[in-house]
Amino acid sequence: MSDPVTKLAYQTLQQGKSLLGLAHKEVSTRLMELVAPDASARTVAVPPEMLGSLRQSMDALLELDWKEAQEHLYSTSLLFDAPWLDWVTRYPLVWLDLPAIWQRRSRRDVRDLPNDINPKAYPDYYLQNFHHQTDGYLSDRSAELYDLQVEILFNGTADAMRRRVIAPLLKGLQSNPSQAAHPRILDVATGTGRTLRQLRGALPNAQLVGLDLSTAYLRQANRWLSELPGELPQLVQGNGEALPFANSSMQAVTCVFLLHELPGEARQQVLNEAWRVLEPGGVLVLADSVQLQDSPEFSPVMENFRRVFHEPYYRDYISDDINQRLSNAGFEELSASSYFMTRVWSGRKPRDKK
Repeated sequence: MSDPVTKLAYQTLQQGKSLLGLAHKEVSTRLMELVAPDASARTVAVPPEMLGSLRQSMDALLELDWKEAQEHLYSTSLLFDAPWLDWVTRYPLVWLDLPAIWQRRSRRDVRDLPNDINPKAYPDYYLQNFHHQTDGYLSDRSAELYDLQVEILFNGTADAMRRRVIAPLLKGLQSNPSQAAHPRILDVATGTGRTLRQLRGALPNAQLVGLDLSTAYLRQANRWLSELPGELPQLVQGNGEALPFANSSMQAVTCVFLLHELPGEARQQVLNEAWRVLEPGGVLVLADSVQLQDSPEFSPVMENFRRVFHEPYYRDYISDDINQRLSNAGFEELSASSYFMTRVWSGRKPRDKK
């Protein structure tokens, strides 16, 4: 394929995913208002001009995604990498799950979790139905639907936002030649492994390790990652607040879409632990929701996200000073940029400290 044809295919794909996401949310919302009106959240009006700004911001994200693939930061194949046939078969399950979600929202029940879990194995803040999701993060069913649900939520841009960690990660590794050839990279809260899959497309020789609290999500990650030729997933069950790795054992740490689901103290502890396991000169790259300080024009969208989805720590997160938390943990050379609805931070563990 020539580049113009490939780019047109990418743009067409993204437009199709965007339309599917918008249509799903519109139809499901109208149906919920009809059959379960008590489940509806009182949202803030979004001005028409803001919708235009969101569209421009999303277009800029996708243009950058294409540009970085053309610059060989990662393979162009990543732009088209999604389990389409699998998602098609699971899409009806998303609809079948909606009545249970609406009932849970109507009851204001955010602790509707499987009976067979051991609550002592998890921190209390984790034992919730984040996003009103059935079983929270604690069942195979939840893990099987998660990626498709996130794609719908972000109108097909979830992977493009995850890929924003690649450029600062490569830059951080390349500035330390001893780390660049075969770096050991830990992805904290790896979930179903989508971020690891993006990292593999950019770093074919890296030793990738994924950690998550949910064994169900790790099982799903193992299935996704094992589809890659020659891949042997290294997945560990554990808490980001107490990483089961030795001091200075990693050259890089990534963490995507975790911080907004943590209370402030846990947020800081995860950053402290990332600093501990990084070797001197190692790099940390975070990606999460935009915040009020960097994207005040999107504040109604942030407020609606908090109201529509059960995100108990989101209000605190969007006002939190992540740069200060990174500094408190010991990181230096801090930088941050925003892309559509994602904010990306990077920092380095000083080379002269242990």
